[in-house]
Amino acid sequence: MLAATIAVLVPVALAATWSARLTRLERDVEVIDQAGSIAATAGAYLNEYLNGLDSLASALTRHPGVMALDPAQCRPLFAGVLRGQPLILNILVTDTSGKIEGSALDARPGDEVSPLALGYVTAVVKSGKPAVSELMTGRVSGRPTVVLAYPVRNGADAIVGVLAFGLNVASLQTLFNDVPLPEGSVVTLFDSAGRVLARSRDAERYIGKVAEANPSAPRDVPRAQKLRGLDGVERFYGNAALDRGPWLLSVGIPTSVAADRVAPIYRRDWYTAYFAFSAVILLTLWLSESLTRGLNRVRFAVQRIADGDLSPPAPTRLPNRELDQLYAAFTTMAASLRDTHGALDHRIEQERKMREALQSLQRQVVRQERLAAVGVLVSGVAHELNNPLQAILGTAELLERHSNMSEEELEEIGFIKTQSGRAREIIRNLSRFSSQQGGPPTPVDLRDVVAEVVQLRRRGLESASIALELDLPETRPVQVNFTEIEQVTLNFVINAQQAIEASGHIKGRIRIRVFDTGRRVCLEVADDGPGVKAEDEPKLFQPFFTTKPVGQGTGLGLSVSYGIIESYSGNIGHRPNEWGGATFYFELPVSDSAKSPAAPAGRAKSV
Repeated sequence: MLAATIAVLVPVALAATWSARLTRLERDVEVIDQAGSIAATAGAYLNEYLNGLDSLASALTRHPGVMALDPAQCRPLFAGVLRGQPLILNILVTDTSGKIEGSALDARPGDEVSPLALGYVTAVVKSGKPAVSELMTGRVSGRPTVVLAYPVRNGADAIVGVLAFGLNVASLQTLFNDVPLPEGSVVTLFDSAGRVLARSRDAERYIGKVAEANPSAPRDVPRAQKLRGLDGVERFYGNAALDRGPWLLSVGIPTSVAADRVAPIYRRDWYTAYFAFSAVILLTLWLSESLTRGLNRVRFAVQRIADGDLSPPAPTRLPNRELDQLYAAFTTMAASLRDTHGALDHRIEQERKMREALQSLQRQVVRQERLAAVGVLVSGVAHELNNPLQAILGTAELLERHSNMSEEELEEIGFIKTQSGRAREIIRNLSRFSSQQGGPPTPVDLRDVVAEVVQLRRRGLESASIALELDLPETRPVQVNFTEIEQVTLNFVINAQQAIEASGHIKGRIRIRVFDTGRRVCLEVADDGPGVKAEDEPKLFQPFFTTKPVGQGTGLGLSVSYGIIESYSGNIGHRPNEWGGATFYFELPVSDSAKSPAAPAGRAKSV
């Protein structure tokens, strides 16, 4: 429905836009024609005035005093004529060399006209015809003027002087006061060089300025054009060329006049389009609402089926036959789905029970296979290592009995005996992992465990340029087997070192932290290695899973640690840290004993 509405409204909108544009173009043409007509009328007014000046000049050049270049007769004659000519600044007569012989205004006979005025004097003397000067400043009046020059002849028809009328270009616009002009219009008179000679608005400001848009020859200017004037206002200009000068008379009517004339038509068209759009939209809304009601009924029926309600929909009447047939088809589909859904539910329930039983059996088989493999491995390790360990312990005891042994050597022999005993404990712990049996727990201070691990790994960490940080405040003891917890902590530290070395860090960082948390004591080992990948997280504590290269790991370290911590009702896990690496931790319940036992021989007493 929306598409249909758009399909109707778009052509109407395009037609209205085209009509508005055509109307504006028509008004523009109308204003341009008006500007051209006004320019022709104003040109006729100016030509009529100039023809009158030609007649006046013809009469003055025949006056005996002018023909004789007599200053005594010329001055009162010119002064009287000047009083009746408000648009003339001065009337003067010069000889053929440019010396002033008579002037309506105060001027001494014998003075020369300005150097700029010599041009029109020379032109009149040379051609024997009237001439027009360029825009200049009058020598006597001191105001902007254009001079109309006429030859003065004596009785022998020889040119003896030049009669000049200095036009007041700042007041020429008064000739156009009777020309009807729209608001904001301007009448401008240009000379052949494009300079402003007269202007109906702000004449004093623009006289003498050059309009670059006008060509040099006034007759080359189009009859009508659209330009931005010297005052920055865009106007339609009508132009009329005048032979006198030659000059160009230009009448500019603001383009806003065309906009004002077209505004009523735009309003009428807008109201028409508004009512047409309103009618189409109302009709569309009515049709849309009717169809929406029918579609909503079908949608509600479909939604009930999608939500699992397969009961028969209530019968209803729809606005058209197509929707009615669609509604009936959904009713039939709901009945079919009810029957199919019941059969599927029964089958799915049976399959679910079978799948649960199968998964339970698979887990049992996998666990048994893993434990069997561990048992085989443990039996082999115990058989292969027990004899060498017994030999090492026996040799160490024999060496310890020598009387010439130094204190330092005795300490090293004690260390050998301690680590050999630890190896025996590891084998027994691995055996207990396969048989799920643990050793007897005793109260242990986790700081002693950390001290033992640090003593074991200090040299390896220093050679790998890994800094070890310890945060070991006093904590409560936990009820565990010391060797098992030492094994878990050692696994964490070794894994951290290997992760840092695998990342390629030149210098690494490991932090061991022990702290109380409620009724538990927590031990954390954090590193700045690459961390644990998301896809490896679910398999970290599974037996035989390792991310190390083949031959560098058995995959039993974390799984054995998991079994040890679980056997003491503790928690074990990992999380990312602020360095970007991994933090492995375990939490153990607090021991009921108030004191922790003394550390075994060979362990550091403090860190």
